[in-house]
Amino acid sequence: MKRLIADKEDTEQVFHIIEALNGRSFEKNFHAFVESPKGQELLAKREFLPPVLDDHEWIRKLPEGTVGRAYIEFMEREGLTAQGLVDESEKFRGAVRDFDDDMLWYGNRLRDTHDLFHVLSGYGRDALGEASLLAFTYSQTPGLGVIFISFMGTRQIMKSVPKSARVMDCFHEGKRNGAIASKIVQEDIVALMHEPLETARKRLRIEKPVAYLKALEICAHRGLVADEIGLVPNQIQAAA
Repeated sequence: MKRLIADKEDTEQVFHIIEALNGRSFEKNFHAFVESPKGQELLAKREFLPPVLDDHEWIRKLPEGTVGRAYIEFMEREGLTAQGLVDESEKFRGAVRDFDDDMLWYGNRLRDTHDLFHVLSGYGRDALGEASLLAFTYSQTPGLGVIFISFMGTRQIMKSVPKSARVMDCFHEGKRNGAIASKIVQEDIVALMHEPLETARKRLRIEKPVAYLKALEICAHRGLVADEIGLVPNQIQAAA
């Protein structure tokens, strides 16, 4: 963790932390997924999401205000692609335990839905947003490595922002919102893209990130730019 704090671009340390602390949580999450009716249905289809998510042509035809339109606006604004996340994760494949095909598909699905989590949850890609989203993700698919990085990242951010921003509240809010919400990984992603964003959030019981938005507002009033807050690497999701 000290190495990661010293160099936020050293994503190899992210992988080592998660691999060291997650134990068998991935397997437990996978078994919970396949034991659910929705999980069984999705596993039978075995859809590979990156080509679908990177085909903006069909998504752009969806009505304004849908999850799909919000997704491509987010991805294009941030200069992201689903395939880019695949490429980033492939750097760590050599150190990953050997999973059977079903587990590998499930792991890929967790990776490929990360940016959709941003859109649905309302957390941005700034450092505080990433840390808060990791807390949200932990409650959706528990893993000690993920929550450790989220907590330590939030603590690091506390050093560079006003106390009134109450950034630790964002950590707890992320955990709480993730626990309240339905399991996003069990959703039919293509069908979800057609749904109005606010309708989807209501159906999935995704609460507005009030503490996070308030913290960004306070920091902005102090002249702090969101991207300069804290030391949580944007590539964390590739290893998580």
